Amino acid sequence: MDGKAALRRDLRAKRNAHVLALDPRFRALMFKQPPSPVAALVPAGATVGVYLAGPGEAPATAYARHFHEAGHKVVLPWFANRAAPMTFREWRSPWVDDMLVASPWQGIAQPDADASEFVPDVVFVPLVGFTAEGDRLGQGGGHYDRWLAANPGAVPIGLAWDCQLVSDLPCETHDRPLHAVVTPTRIYGPWELAA
Repeated sequence: MDGKAALRRDLRAKRNAHVLALDPRFRALMFKQPPSPVAALVPAGATVGVYLAGPGEAPATAYARHFHEAGHKVVLPWFANRAAPMTFREWRSPWVDDMLVASPWQGIAQPDADASEFVPDVVFVPLVGFTAEGDRLGQGGGHYDRWLAANPGAVPIGLAWDCQLVSDLPCETHDRPLHAVVTPTRIYGPWELAA
């Protein structure tokens, strides 16, 4: 586990340095809408899970707006408390920040408790690192790993900066590979999902 923690620390530092070095004018143009091959992975009527990016993470808010405009229900992670499992609740409008409230995680917002709960069909996931084969290293809390294990029918798609690609990652039996990864310059996958 110490190796994974060190790898996360190194990858976060690399990611943060990469994002800080980007010209803000170019960064503002990235991840504005899913490339058409990625949008095609989202079936008509699917509920789409996204996340609110933390510092350095690839942003998903524009994807939320794109899918909302296309008629999809958009949902965000929701936690009753820090020990509770992650669920997803409806983000009624990705344009109105006032519809979100503070979560148990400092600096991260979530829908309010009366927002409807849904299980997304497709979920865009944050990551610290990924491989060209679809392995993912998350933030370390295991929230997405546990949620994906409990919801094997959901299609996980990673959003990442190009610098987050690594040759290999330490994978454990509970780690679920991604179906695809989107970076500003390319799409990795899609790969077959394990049954």
